[in-house]
Amino acid sequence: MAVRTAERTASQASTVRTRVARPVVVPDLRLSDNPAAAVLRAATTGPVFRDKTARATGLSIATVNRQVSSLLSAGLLRERADLTASGAVGRPRVPFEADVDTFGTLGVHIGAETTRIVVSDLRGRILGGLTIATPRTGQEFAVKTVAHSAKSFLQRWYRRTPLWVGVALGGRVDPRTGIVDHPKLGWQAAPVGAVFSEVLGLPITVAPHVEAMAAAELLLPAVVGNPADDPERADGARGSSLYFYVRETAGISVTLDGRVHTPSNGPGSIAHLPTGSSVECGCGRRGCLEATVGDRALHARAVGRGIIPAHNGKSSSAIADVYRAAAAGSEPARELLAERAEVLGRTVALVRDMLNPDRVVLGGQAFTAYRPGLAHVARAFNESTMLPPTDIRVTGYASKVQEFAAVVTSLSALYADPLAALRRVTA
Repeated sequence: MAVRTAERTASQASTVRTRVARPVVVPDLRLSDNPAAAVLRAATTGPVFRDKTARATGLSIATVNRQVSSLLSAGLLRERADLTASGAVGRPRVPFEADVDTFGTLGVHIGAETTRIVVSDLRGRILGGLTIATPRTGQEFAVKTVAHSAKSFLQRWYRRTPLWVGVALGGRVDPRTGIVDHPKLGWQAAPVGAVFSEVLGLPITVAPHVEAMAAAELLLPAVVGNPADDPERADGARGSSLYFYVRETAGISVTLDGRVHTPSNGPGSIAHLPTGSSVECGCGRRGCLEATVGDRALHARAVGRGIIPAHNGKSSSAIADVYRAAAAGSEPARELLAERAEVLGRTVALVRDMLNPDRVVLGGQAFTAYRPGLAHVARAFNESTMLPPTDIRVTGYASKVQEFAAVVTSLSALYADPLAALRRVTA
């Protein structure tokens, strides 16, 4: 039954994609209390039994049975009769799991320098990816180019039924319309959602990338090896978390009791937070955070100090020269990276002291690409904070944090209300 339903879904979705551009769907970046969502979330951790699912979700066994039946009919779950205990007395207990072979979602992270395109399964595991240079030749051409590249990549996965598209990027994102202002790319009112919808013919969600990264910590921890009953995973859904991201851009997001805070006017900005450095910023001031710690700015200082030669490529590849020089023993390179780490530690302490969250998560290659820098971050944080010690973690996604931001954006509607999301696909 589930296989036939999945085949019918694939046929219907294929037909719709050739005829209709879909509306943009607002991201739902939270641990949903929808019963079907709770059951699907339990099923993403692997084969589970109904009674264990009832205990884990707090739902009654009757509710779990109804939701499992509905999700099996929709094709999102499959039963594992091969794992039924042999010789059991009474009605056999048949475990179920998310169907990770039939469906797929398309995630796109549009960065200031590079764009990453990935396909994932219902569990949030990345099946394959493609990296392209973000086009810089006008926003209309750039958005269409990325959308067509994403469509071409998705066509490689013709054996899977595509359900959703998720686009995560920086700048000012209107999640309701998918319209984006991205100063670093020179985009103003770029119709990202409308273009992707027209090109791909699938439901689409567009999200600010730092909020999406915070959601990945909340919704996809099993991807990085945390089992469903890990206390650390449960703790992440309670209280408050501050997610602090730095690579080429800098941003923060706050999670409150299992929900990523999404301001109605778009995310705030820490790009021009003063750091006390003498680095000039494009805004005309000195010492702004992004101009001090961003990859491009750091690479420019490394070239200016003669630490590495000038690089003709993009900063995403050029910054690797600084890391390699430090790893090879260059003391000036290590000092430069330590300077950035100390600025980061002081700034994280400043923001943490303002918000006083229960925990802090550090993400982005400014933290993860040069691991010795973390000691400098920690020391500067401890010297700067005026509050008691707190729980500080580095994201488990490391250099793939941008990809998983795109993945969780593509899965957010399914994880919030899977049956309603599937109806959007087949409507």
